[in-house]
Formats: sequence, structure tokens, C-alpha cells
Amino acid sequence: MRLAGHFQNKVAVITGGSSGIGLALARLLAGAGAQVWLVARRQEALEAARQELQRAGAAQCGIIAADVSDWKQAQAAVERLVRESGAPDLLVNSAGETHPGYVQDIPLEIFRQLMEINYFGTLHMVKAALPAMIARRSGHIVNISSAAGYLGVFGYSAYGATKYAVRGFTDVLRAEVKPLGLCVSIVFPPDTDTPQLAYENRFKPAETKALAGTTNLLSAEQVAASILKGVARRRYVILPGFENKVFYRLSGLLGDAVYPVMDWMIAQARRKAGSA
Repeated sequence: MRLAGHFQNKVAVITGGSSGIGLALARLLAGAGAQVWLVARRQEALEAARQELQRAGAAQCGIIAADVSDWKQAQAAVERLVRESGAPDLLVNSAGETHPGYVQDIPLEIFRQLMEINYFGTLHMVKAALPAMIARRSGHIVNISSAAGYLGVFGYSAYGATKYAVRGFTDVLRAEVKPLGLCVSIVFPPDTDTPQLAYENRFKPAETKALAGTTNLLSAEQVAASILKGVARRRYVILPGFENKVFYRLSGLLGDAVYPVMDWMIAQARRKAGSA
């Protein structure tokens, strides 16, 4: 599918756009002729991302340093881009953090921190952008959850809770804004080769590492391409990667039977970790 025909001259805002999946999306959107806005916390990372996009031929790229977990900063970011470029045609909520570990070892502060950025950061940007999008009666919102948002992944109690929250919110959002002319998608990426994954690997329990070793790792570019193809086709659920699609379908088909299957996989992973 040619993306240029769908995204040419569209205004796209991407949170977490200075690295990982967000930056990969920005590259593709800029190449397709979109006017791209990147929102992230660190000004220097945003500047580096903008320079990269400009070197690649991006015609228009705006940057806004903001912490989307803070409502006032998220609101101010959206107000600025609406003032300068109009209501966004595409809002991608890609900002997120994770911190794996055994539930008894993860500090409560981490649980709160991840919920603030992963869930409330998504909520803040949606709430800030909705008035302009509803007034125009068009636009597409993409919320990035995770495979840990449809399947309880060992070692991801703090992260998984936030991504299930994103899923629940997005399910309701889709139903409420569809009659208003807006489209919504939710993305469930599997493990993706990003700086975030490198951070995760420092804290993963042995069982989680063993489980991760049984699946294929996707690149940020592969995930970004899958997302934009799904958006162009107006799909609600976007599942990058073949194995990820299989796990998602199986988790729905198996129902409660998924839990003994997961227990068996974890037992196998524990044995593998113990023999390593």
C-alpha cells in the first residue's frame, strides 16, 4: 500500500516521537508527505529527531517539549499545534515507559509512574485534542497498548496494568467518537527492538527472559509500517507481527483455558532459566 496517498499534507502528532516506534512512525509519515509534530519530554532528543527527519527530506516537522503525564503540559502542547497547524488529522499516543520485575520487588512508585505516563498520558492527549477533532468531525486517534495489554505477561505487573487500562479506555473511546466522525485504532505491539527494550532487559526476571527468547523480535520500522497500514485501512485492532496475531487470536479462542497454557509455558521457562 502506498502511504503517500493517505497521509499527504495531513497533520500528524506523535507523543514519544523522539525515539523508538514514535520516531519510526515520524520517518514514514514525513516520507509520505505529512506535516509531523513530535511531542516528548527532552528538548535535545526532539532537536536530534527533527534534524534527522529534515536530513531525510521532511518538508515540515514541529517539536514540542512536554510531559504528557502532566495535564497542563499536554493541553498546552495541543493548543500550540492546533493554533499553528489546525486540528490534527492523526494523533498517535506512543509515549510510554516500562519497568519489569517480580511484583513483590517493584516499588509502588513505579506502578504509579507507569500509570501516569502510559495511561494518563494517553488520556490527557486525547482529551486535549478531541474538541478540535470533534468540531471538524474528522480525525484518527491511535493508542498504543502492548501484547501485555491482552495477555498477562510474567514480570510485567506494573506495565501490563497500564496497557490493559489503555485497552479499556480505547474500546469505549472508539464507540463514543465513531458517531462523531472520528476513527480510533489500538495497537498491540510485541517485543520491539527499541532503546526501551534495552532498558527492560536489565530488569527482566529470568522466566521473562526465557519466554521472550521463544518469540521473534520486530524492528521499530516494522511495527511503524504495520501501524500506518492499519490506519490507512481504518482498522480498529492493529497487530504487528505474525506470531503476535496468532497469540491474540488464541487468547480469545481459548478463554479461561489460556491460563493453564500460560502456566505450562512459565514452568518451561523456569526450567530453562534454571539450567542456563
